[in-house]
Amino acid sequence: MIFAMPAFLWYLVFLVGPLASVFVVSLTNATTLIAPREFVGLENFRTMFGDDVFWMAVRNTAVQVGVVVPVMVVLGFMLGYYLFLRPPLAGLLRILFFTSALLSVATKAMVFYAILAPDGLVNQGLETIGLETLARNWLADPATTLPVIMAVDLWSGVGFLAVLFGAQLTALPADVIEASRIDGCGHWRSMWHVAYGMIRGFVGIVAMLQYLWTLFLSAATVLLLTSGGPGTSSVTLSYLVYSKAFQQSDIGYSQAVGVVLFVLGLAGAVAIRSALRSRV
Repeated sequence: MIFAMPAFLWYLVFLVGPLASVFVVSLTNATTLIAPREFVGLENFRTMFGDDVFWMAVRNTAVQVGVVVPVMVVLGFMLGYYLFLRPPLAGLLRILFFTSALLSVATKAMVFYAILAPDGLVNQGLETIGLETLARNWLADPATTLPVIMAVDLWSGVGFLAVLFGAQLTALPADVIEASRIDGCGHWRSMWHVAYGMIRGFVGIVAMLQYLWTLFLSAATVLLLTSGGPGTSSVTLSYLVYSKAFQQSDIGYSQAVGVVLFVLGLAGAVAIRSALRSRV
């Protein structure tokens, strides 16, 4: 018990403490972290639920999570299975897949800015092939800003998940996959009916973590590429936490959104883990 005390104290100070402070601050009218504050009860939550920007952020976050997480996990698993088959240049493919995960958020944002700027690679390519009518300011069009944010998420995460799934699949007994081939299963059936079933629990853990990463960590990409605009077309809940706290000096409202994020994160993580729990 004594040897576990340092870890227990670390958990209380750096995890439980900040989490509890989110709930406490959400019940105050705090404007900064050091300014005097007063208890206002549920006023921040009433303001938040009556705010159209909040509901736009909920919608955008639901679309982002609902598209990015399933697509990323499915594509990551399929690419991981391909790596598991040891194709030519498998080592090089692992490096290429993993490279995007090594880049900072700022670097990823600059790459996509260079590609999607009005004079960027995408518009230049469209003009080259005679499709200049499709060219647009991808980062300033309300119809494309959120898809761009989701594209950044997918580009940076699919390869990383592929490496994770590929590594996990190598731990499977080789004779099981071989037996499925002898029984007449093609790669597709072996992948989904055999390999997936054997690492279903691991897939559930990865999907749960990816859900949390997407839910909580989109603020940096939104800030660097669109700042939530144009208007509120690309505002997400995590960006709204940042915006209210550091741009509008409304810490109480910001932490009320943080409470909603915590509840969504906990509920979603439990639901995903339960749905994809290993059946072995």
